[in-house]
Amino acid sequence: MKVVIVGAGFGGLKLARRLNNKAGFEVVLVDRFNYHQFQPLFYQVATAGLDASNISFPLRKVFHKTNNVRIRLAELQQVVASENKIITDTEEISYDVLVIATGADTNFFGNTQMAENAFPMKSTVEALQLRYRLLQNFENALTVTDKAELQRRMNFVIVGGGPTGVELSGALAEMKKYVLPKDYPELDFSQMNIYLLEGTAKTLSTMNEKSSAKSQKYLERLGVKVMTNTLVKEYDGNSVTLSDGNTITAATVIWAAGIKGNVPEGIDQSLIARGNRIKINQRCQVNGYDNIYAIGDIAYMETEKFPNGHPQVAPVAMQQADLIAGNLKLIERKGDLSQQYEFVYNDKGAMATVGRNLAVVDVPKPKLHFGGFFAWMIWMGLHLMLILGVKNRFFVFSNWLYNYITYDQNLRLIFKEFNKTEKHETHHS
Repeated sequence: MKVVIVGAGFGGLKLARRLNNKAGFEVVLVDRFNYHQFQPLFYQVATAGLDASNISFPLRKVFHKTNNVRIRLAELQQVVASENKIITDTEEISYDVLVIATGADTNFFGNTQMAENAFPMKSTVEALQLRYRLLQNFENALTVTDKAELQRRMNFVIVGGGPTGVELSGALAEMKKYVLPKDYPELDFSQMNIYLLEGTAKTLSTMNEKSSAKSQKYLERLGVKVMTNTLVKEYDGNSVTLSDGNTITAATVIWAAGIKGNVPEGIDQSLIARGNRIKINQRCQVNGYDNIYAIGDIAYMETEKFPNGHPQVAPVAMQQADLIAGNLKLIERKGDLSQQYEFVYNDKGAMATVGRNLAVVDVPKPKLHFGGFFAWMIWMGLHLMLILGVKNRFFVFSNWLYNYITYDQNLRLIFKEFNKTEKHETHHS
């Protein structure tokens, strides 16, 4: 059985690993990047807490000892279901079974001005671009004499109070407290403002009321200006206009307010649900197809418990991958197809970290809520376990330990391209 998996995120990679070295399967894993990205820690790359290589793992290394998994570095352009093939930017690949695990990208909700001027954070590359912007912004601020322009550079706006927005706000607030005043003694960091704008009435709106309230309290303790029930209308690169007409001048705006599925060409429009997700049945098969599946952020399955689809988080993708692996093995063995498993999400809880010794954790069964240091330890332990590779875990843990002891991140490097003239002058000087 030739199984083509498009996307090496949490779901796609898990499925490929479950089918690795299994007799009767030939697996082709297609991705734009040659590495798996650990998305929950993008914000630490953006704020110089971790190196990008610590949260990225080469796909080919994962499958060093495989005899049936092949990797293709390519971008999916079209699914041709009638011919059981996909078209990428490099070749056409036929399949017996196709699994779409293309994940989701930033959703600017049609606001082109915001898309042009704000920074998204849905890939390692975008996290590095944001790190560059944050550090370069302070370098530039050193030579600004106009007070209004200096204040604009000292204002940071984060749009979206979900886990990404909350974690990024907290990390920035800790940089402001412990690191930046030592790096840039000429700047007055009492003037630095971090605004977290959230459209609903609370931060971490998908978590329990207690956790939401705690996260906001922690952020405010760190000095973040949390503005709930606040919708952003536009951002022209200079100032953010809110729906109530107020404005905030800011040189850096980070967009963490929504995602939309990366639906490939060739998927019928009638199969696309809210949030640009593909409708699937209880076996994760795309509606109307026996041999095309979708998992993770791209997949939309309505159930009694989740009438608006499952949450777009890693555990859903990984559990769906487990389900499909089991069902494909049944099919391959020519078992009774009516015996295929149906997906039931086992929600083990949710968590988010706000800063040093500060995190919130929800556990659904038994119904428990943790906050503070204990929750922070749970958050760190779980994330360490999920990271691929012993070396990566070691480096992440070492960095965290170093940051905790020294109150410092040691990765504040600005990499930029020199033009030829600059290269020449640098060489001669």
